[in-house]
Amino acid sequence: MVESIILIGHGSPRKDANNLEHMVTMLHSMLHPGCSDECVTSSYLQFAEPDIMTTIRSLVKGGSKKIILHPFFLNAGMHVTKDIPELIKEAGDLFPDVQFIYTEPLGIHEKLAQIVMERIGAVTRLAPEEIERRSFEILSEEAGLNSVPADQLPIVQRVIHATADFEFMKTLVFHSDAIATGIRAIREGKNILADVEMVRTGINKLLLERWGGKVVCSIADEDVVRLSKETGRTRAEIAIEKRIGENVGIIAIGNAPTALLRVTELLRDSSSPVPLVIGVPVGFVKAFESKAILSGQKFPFITNLSRKGGTPVAVAIVNALLKMAAEE
Repeated sequence: MVESIILIGHGSPRKDANNLEHMVTMLHSMLHPGCSDECVTSSYLQFAEPDIMTTIRSLVKGGSKKIILHPFFLNAGMHVTKDIPELIKEAGDLFPDVQFIYTEPLGIHEKLAQIVMERIGAVTRLAPEEIERRSFEILSEEAGLNSVPADQLPIVQRVIHATADFEFMKTLVFHSDAIATGIRAIREGKNILADVEMVRTGINKLLLERWGGKVVCSIADEDVVRLSKETGRTRAEIAIEKRIGENVGIIAIGNAPTALLRVTELLRDSSSPVPLVIGVPVGFVKAFESKAILSGQKFPFITNLSRKGGTPVAVAIVNALLKMAAEE
């Protein structure tokens, strides 16, 4: 461990206020993903342990040759400009072979202003649509969504909003007719077929019912359970087979790769118009494989080429399409 980072807090007699370790954990995962070393740590100026000098001694003993110290303070008061620098000078005299770098405090920054806005919004009870609008603005600013095609943007935004995972901006894949097919199916009053109850529950039924459609899922039906036990096939794929012909315009799969594989088999050679398939199962077994196969089909689909996915992603895509249908 050649380089280390210390977050320095003021410290408080109130023990539960000395919680810099949470910030340390987040910062460490952002700077050094997958790292198991304790190369980011915390210390306190007073009232709490470990103090700054104790932390420095421990890091030097562990082999650190470069220590970056960040005063986790809002402004450059006496602690930041005098007390901490004096301790760093003392450490420099004790350990002349170690490089010490002292950063600016938090200071004035636009992201701090955004945090203040969020805190104000929380206590002033902003309307849900206002919170959602502001959330979309923030994630658009942070993610840089300018490269996302305009018709795909509402879906990409809602998926990132639901998962707080910007990786979906790069991994979501759309068939050229996917969005038009989904919106048309909604407006024609067609049903949405879900692979599991969690997907069915999350879809905005009030918007869907405006056009006469409904969300269907048969994974808990007695005949589906019985047939699964008799054949060894998953309930999800059997449930999809059972309802796929019942005025279905969108198939939303967020959990079961086997269901997605079966849907692809059933639709790949169809000569008649087929539903939009939203296939985003999550997991390590067949999840990526099923989505890769879906991405090569000629019928309309939306998927993501990674192991990530799941119910929140499937629901976010469907709800984005429902809002798009309403706005158009």
